[in-house]
Amino acid sequence: MIRPLDTSRTRTLALGSELPLRHRFMVIDEPLHGNLRFGLLLEVLDKLAEETALGYTRLTWPETRVVTAAIDNILVRHVPDVARDLVLHARINHVGRTSMEVGIRVDQAGEQPIHIASCYFTMVARSTDGSEKSLPLPPLEYVDDKERHRAQKATEKRERYRREQSARFEPPSRDEYDMLLGLHQAQERPGFTGLLAGRLVTDSWERMYPEMENVPKTIFGGFLVRRAYELSSICAGLVAPDRPVIASVDRINFFHPVRVGDSLHFTSRVVYTGNCHVSVEASIERISRDRTTKALSNSCLFTFVNFDSEMMHRPVSPIYPVTYAEDARYLDAYRRSQTFEPPPV
Repeated sequence: MIRPLDTSRTRTLALGSELPLRHRFMVIDEPLHGNLRFGLLLEVLDKLAEETALGYTRLTWPETRVVTAAIDNILVRHVPDVARDLVLHARINHVGRTSMEVGIRVDQAGEQPIHIASCYFTMVARSTDGSEKSLPLPPLEYVDDKERHRAQKATEKRERYRREQSARFEPPSRDEYDMLLGLHQAQERPGFTGLLAGRLVTDSWERMYPEMENVPKTIFGGFLVRRAYELSSICAGLVAPDRPVIASVDRINFFHPVRVGDSLHFTSRVVYTGNCHVSVEASIERISRDRTTKALSNSCLFTFVNFDSEMMHRPVSPIYPVTYAEDARYLDAYRRSQTFEPPPV
């Protein structure tokens, strides 16, 4: 039997010593606190999760491949420094029937190490015979309390997500109804100048080329996530008057694979604002080269915090939903925000 410990992998991004690598990860080419491209880091994390899961899966299925099914709950605890090495520790926490959770801890190396974030990827083993069927996996052996605790947390996260999905269709409580009613009534007052949710949208189109291919005919999921994040960061800037900085990745779902030749429509929209934070929902729609297939490939939800030049939390303006769909998205993000805490600097 294999323990979670046996699946461990470590990768170091030597930002402190490799200047070309540091330059690639910089947001702008000048001094800036938190000057690290988080979208590019997401791409690296997804690749590491794939490699970790593939190493375990191929012990049983030598010809298999793995795909990302979801990225769940990345909470950024400290703003990273682009001039210091990033150390990524990956390990499989739990194995189900055909899927596994890969946990990755992101730390900043140095005399005073800093824990940047903990990330959780759900990976699925797939056949390579053209059927794309999921493959059964042998279980891990959880030996010590820490391994059993991580496995239990993985199971709890899955159940919590199912409950959250069911709760999305629950009608608003009286307090929630009054909140939405107040937002709509405000729009009817003379001289209203508030930010309408329907106007806080950014979108872009992109064609998928062979150089973006990860496994035969399929585009690398990390690339898609990076592009969705980058557009969402721009979208958050529509309402954050200072500087939106990523605080958490609440959820990214992978529904359909993207093929070489597909056209992708990326859409990001601000769905909720709190005291100092902005919730942005992103979707990726794929259209096949022959235009006969159109499907939702990915859905993402990011939370940004508005910081000033001194990295102090700054307030953001409220937004006002107009349509039923905007109400639903606002309410869903509002419910998620009830446990949100802005990260320290």
